[in-house]
Amino acid sequence: MRPTDKLLRVATGSRLLFGSSRVSRVVSVTAFFFAVCAVGATAVAPLAPDAADLPVKKITQVLPLPSLDEQIAAIAAVEHQYVREDVVRRGDTLSGLLLRLGVDDQDADKFIKTDPVARTLLQLRADKTIRVKTNEDGDLEWLQTTVSDGPDKPARNLEVRRNADGHFSASDSTAQLERRIEMASGNIRSSLFAATDEAHISDAISSQIVSMFETNIDFRRLQRGDQFNVVYESFWQNGQLIRTGRVLAGEFKNAGKTYQSVWFDEAGGQGGYYTFDGKSLKKAFLKSPLEFTRVSSGFSMRVHPISGQWKQHKGVDFAAVSGTPIRATADGVIDSVGPSGGYGNLVVVRHHSNYTTAYAHMSRFAAGIRKGSRVSQGEVIGYVGSTGWSTGPHLHYEFRVNNEPRDPMSVIVPDAPPLAGADMPRFKAVAGDMQHRFNLLRPERLAETMKLASR
Repeated sequence: MRPTDKLLRVATGSRLLFGSSRVSRVVSVTAFFFAVCAVGATAVAPLAPDAADLPVKKITQVLPLPSLDEQIAAIAAVEHQYVREDVVRRGDTLSGLLLRLGVDDQDADKFIKTDPVARTLLQLRADKTIRVKTNEDGDLEWLQTTVSDGPDKPARNLEVRRNADGHFSASDSTAQLERRIEMASGNIRSSLFAATDEAHISDAISSQIVSMFETNIDFRRLQRGDQFNVVYESFWQNGQLIRTGRVLAGEFKNAGKTYQSVWFDEAGGQGGYYTFDGKSLKKAFLKSPLEFTRVSSGFSMRVHPISGQWKQHKGVDFAAVSGTPIRATADGVIDSVGPSGGYGNLVVVRHHSNYTTAYAHMSRFAAGIRKGSRVSQGEVIGYVGSTGWSTGPHLHYEFRVNNEPRDPMSVIVPDAPPLAGADMPRFKAVAGDMQHRFNLLRPERLAETMKLASR
C-alpha cells in the first residue's frame, strides 16, 4: 500500500471507496486539507467580550408631575364607594343599624320598611351579619344578609339593591350552605350557659343539650367540675357561619356519673336521642316543667305562707318571673283547666297508668288549652303567675299517682322502649363514629395531640 493510501485511511477512518486512483487520492487529500483547516479555525477564533467590561451608560429623564390642582381634580373625578360589615345588636332599630353601617339614605330606609321582601330585615335576630355598599355621601348601593328561620327551613339570601334608575328592588333566594360537623368541650364552673359561652357554643346548641339530657339531669343542680362534650352541625356560606343545626351527640358528666346520647333517625320514624347501647333517652316525664329555675320550696312539711299553719307541702314550687312558659312534663289529656281556690289558675293533665300532674298559680293559660284537649311532652300549657294563695310569682307543681301526691324530684318513671332490632346495625355505625369523636375530645387525647403538634 502506498503512503498516500495510509494517510487517506487515517483521515477518513473507512475504506477507500474509489480504490487508489489518482483522482480519488486528489479528492481525498483535498477533503483532508479542509478538515484540518476547519479544526484550526475553531481553535483560534477570538472570544466575545465580557459583559462586565462593557461601558455603562446612565440616562436621566425628567418626568413632568401634574400640578396640585390637577391632582385634586383627578381625585374629585373618582367616585368613592365603601363596603362595610357589622352585626345586629340587641335593641337595634333599622335606622340605628344603617347609620352604624355608614348609610345615610332616607329613601333606602323607607323602602326597607315598606317593601314586603325587604321588611324581613326588621325581624333579624341579634348577631346576624349585615353587609352594605355606599358611596361617599352615604347613599346605599346594596345591602346583603342571610336569613335563617330555623334548622328545618332553608336559609335565604336577602339583597336590597339600587337599580340604574335610582329606585330600589329587593330579592330573596335560597342560600347554598356548606354543612360542617363541629366538636366542643366545656367545664361547669357556675352554670351551663356560662360554660357554653366560654367554649364559644351558641345558645341554640346549649338548649339542645338540655333537651337531650333533661330527663336524666336536673340542670338547676349542676355541680362545679361537671364536664360535657358535644358534636353538632353548623352551616356556612362564603366562610361565614349562618346557623347551627342539630346536636348529633352529647356526653355529660354530672355528679360523677356520665351520660351519653346520640341522635338517630329511625326507619320510618322522626328520630330521637339514644344511649350508645340503643336505649331511648326519652322518659315518660320531664324533670322540670320550667327551664333553668331554682326550687324555692320542696316536697316537705312547712309553715304555710298565708295561713301560718304547719302543714305538708304536696308539690314543688319553682320560682320564676311572671310570664315564664310552663311545659307539660308528659304526653296526656287536659283533665281540668280554670280557677281553683288557693291554687289560682290551675291546669291538671291526666297521663297513662293513673299518673296526673297539676300546675298552679298561672297568670294565664296557653291558647287552645281546654278540657279534653291533648298535649305533648314539652308543650306550653300556661305561664307563671301569682294567682290564688301565692305570695309571689312561681309555679306550684304536683305529681300524683292514683290521686296521691308524690315527690316529683325523686319518683321513678318508666323509660321509652329501646330501638328495634332491625335498626341496630345502622345505629351501631352511627354510635361508633360519635364515640370516636368523643375519644378525640378526652383531655388526655387533647394533651397528646398538643404535644405532638409542638414537636
